[in-house]
Amino acid sequence: MPEEPQRTRLAVRKTYKLYVGGAFPRSESGRTYVVADSKGNFVANAAQASRKDARDAVLAARAAFGKWSGATAYNRGQVVYRVAEMLESRRDEFVSLEVPAAEVDAAVDRLVWYAGWTDKIAQVLGGANPVAGPYFNLSSPEPSGIVAIVAPRKPTLLGLVSVIAPVIATGNTCIVISDAPRVAITLAEVLATSDLPGGVVNILTGSAAEIGPWLASHADVNGVDLTGLADAKLAVTLEQAAAETLKRVRRPAAALDWSGDPGLVPMTAFLETKTVWHPKGL
Repeated sequence: MPEEPQRTRLAVRKTYKLYVGGAFPRSESGRTYVVADSKGNFVANAAQASRKDARDAVLAARAAFGKWSGATAYNRGQVVYRVAEMLESRRDEFVSLEVPAAEVDAAVDRLVWYAGWTDKIAQVLGGANPVAGPYFNLSSPEPSGIVAIVAPRKPTLLGLVSVIAPVIATGNTCIVISDAPRVAITLAEVLATSDLPGGVVNILTGSAAEIGPWLASHADVNGVDLTGLADAKLAVTLEQAAAETLKRVRRPAAALDWSGDPGLVPMTAFLETKTVWHPKGL
């Protein structure tokens, strides 16, 4: 019998979609853009998010906010720690995406660090206040709501984790704009396979210049994190858009060392302080 000809198997190309409400939809616009590796070689076509996708992300983030902000701080810490576990298990995959191994390790450690802060930040920021009169006066931090984030381009993974983790650890939900779809959507797969509820983190790939101003001016977005935005002109545009609805804005940080100690500012930036007065018994 004649030998059968050898067949060449075609590799299955990965599709980089959006991450909204715990699902991976394509952009409603149908638009994509080319993603290349560090050598300029074609890798994939990634979904380019539109304003309609951003609206869907806001709806998903708002729907998830009540349950996530109402969860116990201890439970949120467990979930963030679970994300660290899942990221650790996919370490080699991120290295294959040209993320340095040391950066992957730093991203895992950063998640563990924030997981440990979830049930401690209220003790640091809150407490009893001395007042004149027969009253108890107690202050406690509460999440602001939905935070729109422009992810830093470099370091890709550590920067992405460093802007997402403090926002969700304190009970907020978020919408992230990233121009690094390979890393961002692979991280979304990590989030989707952890215990993080859908809608707590939503990732839109594409242009911050296109959808950033719309998100910044959206009345149901409560804060904007521009720490990772390198474009100073665009940052001013987004700050002006955010001012229309008096949002909290975390401004770009020049020469920020993403590998250093982040301190408490990334967590406190999107917390509100609630103060309660209660009469003392006689």
